[in-house]
Amino acid sequence: MKTLRFDILTIFPAMFDSPFGEGLFSRARENGLLDLRAHDLRDYTLNKHRKVDDCPFGGGAGMVMNVEPIVRAIEAVKKDRPRARTILMSASGKPFDQKKAWELSREDEILLVCGRYEGVDERVGLHFVDEEISIGDFVLSGGEIPAMVLIDAVSRLVPGVVGDEACIRDESFTADLLEYPQYTRPQEFRGQTVPEILISGDHQKIRDWQRQAAREKTARIRPDLLKNAKTSEQDRTAPGKKP
Repeated sequence: MKTLRFDILTIFPAMFDSPFGEGLFSRARENGLLDLRAHDLRDYTLNKHRKVDDCPFGGGAGMVMNVEPIVRAIEAVKKDRPRARTILMSASGKPFDQKKAWELSREDEILLVCGRYEGVDERVGLHFVDEEISIGDFVLSGGEIPAMVLIDAVSRLVPGVVGDEACIRDESFTADLLEYPQYTRPQEFRGQTVPEILISGDHQKIRDWQRQAAREKTARIRPDLLKNAKTSEQDRTAPGKKP
């Protein structure tokens, strides 16, 4: 049985208690599939005030997180976990996507560094982590929420965390397409009805409809995904247009 361990370096370790203490992730932790440990960066400072930030050299607004406590924390974790893949959550990092989630789900140990304030000393990203990852082209108040997003996306790909693995296989982005539309009861709601094919009982026709509906939904909402779709030429072409 595979266990994926996450070590998180943060100044707010309590933020990780609730999101991963409920539902799917709580069960996965109880069953030994996931191991999440948050470490307080302030425990690795060398000053009496446990200060982790300072004014940036050269001037500028805001404060920058010091390199020293972050590196001391990384080294402390990696003393026992030398193979841990170390990632800095950063707005300037490489975009996180489903392909990266699958890649990281094959790791045994992941160490996440959560920045705050105006960011972290550049030397952290250049010399003490394996990569920097961003969850989107926007800025948040810290790396904790991005780390939670990454943990969520990666953990559910670990075998056994999601009970029905078919759910993972058919999800959005797995084949560079959005997932096909889903419906449930009631069959009719305020004049809007479920497509007849879905209640026909013809499983082959339903699968054909799902594939076509996924292509159409992707073309309508995320046409950019069609450029990289790993399917047929028909999948890469928006409905109604010639290749």
